[in-house]
Parts: sequence; structure tokens; C-alpha cells
Amino acid sequence: MGNVVNRVFDSSGPEGKVRGTPQQIIDKYNQLARDAQLAGDRVATENFQQHAEHYLRLLGAAQKEQDQKREEQERQNRERQAERDKERAERQERESNGGDHSDQSESNSGGRQDQPDVLDAHSGDEDSGLVETPESKSDEPPAKPKRTRKPRKKAGEDTDDSSGSNEPPAAAE
Repeated sequence: MGNVVNRVFDSSGPEGKVRGTPQQIIDKYNQLARDAQLAGDRVATENFQQHAEHYLRLLGAAQKEQDQKREEQERQNRERQAERDKERAERQERESNGGDHSDQSESNSGGRQDQPDVLDAHSGDEDSGLVETPESKSDEPPAKPKRTRKPRKKAGEDTDDSSGSNEPPAAAE
């Protein structure tokens, strides 16, 4: 039924097609019914009136639905306005009573407690539920320094090692 009031219909009546919005079709069938009545054709008059009545019922149902939606929207708007008025009155009452500072901060934060801007990651609470990110890691060096390897000797170079080690060079990973 959404947009029936402004929708264009094609009605196949006894005199051919009638095209238009429901109100236009109703007016056209009523005019045809008057013409048929003046001509003395009672059957055609009744037929045109029945066609007009069909579109009249269709239009009436659509308008009733629109009225219900409008009333619901107005009701919701009144409720919202009443809530805003109530909040405004409470706020003015708090301000006129000298405004207890703790009440004002509570109303400004929406009833939430003040929270710190930054969490201290090193507060001693190891199980804080936070995920450790590279930015939160400390700049301390790792516990074990990595060992550096000596460069591998090329195949044609002397195998005599200045360190005195007789071990073959380590394989590259």
C-alpha cells in the first residue's frame, strides 16, 4: 500500500482503459456513471459506480495507513521532546542548586567514571589482558647476544686457520 495515493494505475473499465492516480480514476468513473444515468442506462451507471468504489476503497485504505504512520511519528516525536524537556529541566535544577561538582562531571561523561588517557604498561600487573605490541616493548637488549660467524673461506683459499681451529667452516643457512 506504500505509495498508492500517487501511483498511476491503468484501469480496464467497460468504456476502455482509464489511466491515472486513484483519485483521478474515481473522478473519471463517477463522471461516466453520471453520463450513463443521464442516458438512462442503469446497468452502465451501476457498473461505473462499482469501478469507482473499488478505487475509492483502495485510496481509503492507503490514506488510513498513511494517517497511522503519521500519528506514530508524531507520538515518537512527542516522546522524544518530552525526554529532552525532562533532561533540560534536570540539568537546570542541578545548576540552580549550586551544582554539586561530582554530579556535573557524571552528567558530562554520560554516567561513566573518568578514565586515564594513557595506560601504564609497566604498572606491575603482568596479566592486564592487553596484547604486547612492538611499541610497548622496552629498549633493553635481548638476554643472549647473537653469535657472529666468521666468513666462509672460498674453495681456492688457504685452509690454514689463524685461530688454530681444525674444524671445517660452518655451512650457510
